[in-house]
Amino acid sequence: MTIFAKIIAGEIPAERLYEDEHVVAFRDINPQAPVHVLVVPRKPLISVAHADAEDAELLGRLLLAAARVARELGLEPGGYRLVTNIGDQGGQSVYHLHVHLLGGRQMSWPPG
Repeated sequence: MTIFAKIIAGEIPAERLYEDEHVVAFRDINPQAPVHVLVVPRKPLISVAHADAEDAELLGRLLLAAARVARELGLEPGGYRLVTNIGDQGGQSVYHLHVHLLGGRQMSWPPG
């Protein structure tokens, strides 16, 4: 069971900002921006590379939840970044699909 699955199950505390029957969003404990939220599906998908056609609606819900949280946190006017990492070389450290919602500062490109 991943740390995110334990947060979803309520076994590990987290500052939850949004949740519904499909998605949970909570603040990252090691923020990389003034606003850093993780948006995760309740379904334990490893990454988008492991999703298939039956997950299309869930993936849409994940992105819509991220946009909702960004709007609620006041990030919409200035903008924000959504990131998902896939595999070791992609920087994935928790093998449960998650979207990083980053905002509150100017983002650069490329990201490093």
